[in-house]
Amino acid sequence: MGRGPSIEGRKNATDAKRGKIFTKIIREVTVAARAGGGDPGGNPRLRTAIDKGLSANMSKDVIERAIKKATGELEGVEYEEIRYEGYAPGGIAVIVDCLTDNKVRTVADVRHAFGKFGGNLGTDGSVAFMFNKVGVLSFDAGADEDAITEAAIEAGADDVVVYPEDGAIDVLTAPDAFEAVKAAMVAAHLEPGHAEVTWRADNDIAVEGDTAKAVVKLLDWLEDLDDVQSVYSNAELGEDAYA
Repeated sequence: MGRGPSIEGRKNATDAKRGKIFTKIIREVTVAARAGGGDPGGNPRLRTAIDKGLSANMSKDVIERAIKKATGELEGVEYEEIRYEGYAPGGIAVIVDCLTDNKVRTVADVRHAFGKFGGNLGTDGSVAFMFNKVGVLSFDAGADEDAITEAAIEAGADDVVVYPEDGAIDVLTAPDAFEAVKAAMVAAHLEPGHAEVTWRADNDIAVEGDTAKAVVKLLDWLEDLDDVQSVYSNAELGEDAYA
């Protein structure tokens, strides 16, 4: 009977995954600071990136160093924002947002991923029209639905979605209202478990069986690439897709 991975092996794998998360957050902090300045008070994108870093237990020193590199106080790397669009198996639309210092490497890695799992890279605009940018504040099951709904409406949220299968709640906002709604919810002692401005599909497409498993493998592979910041799709996946 074979043994499972050692404690050291599991720790190394966890550390590697955490390192990738930190790398992605640092790149986002860097690009946000370079684009909108190093003051999070006047730069909502930077403030969101900093919050993401602190939530991932990233030290303030690491975040401040990334900001200083971006604003020229320290020598840093120039990152470029690139978006790729394509299709996964089953006609699933996929958006891949990247921050890279080497476009040639990034497009090769992304194209390889699509080809490896039966998808194909598309042209600019080929799938983006199927998605909308939206602010999402997520609350775990057991949260006070009435209090969240009342506070969200008063704060100017667009919608409140309750998921009957587990009782989780999403508050949806326009992107430019995201920070104000989030601040109002926190002030009302309703701290979301997760909050971000993201892209959501107008309509999800259900996929099953081997097709669903291939979609999951493609999405996971893309998310694991160093240059990839975020991956969005319109796939509706059941639990069997992860089996």
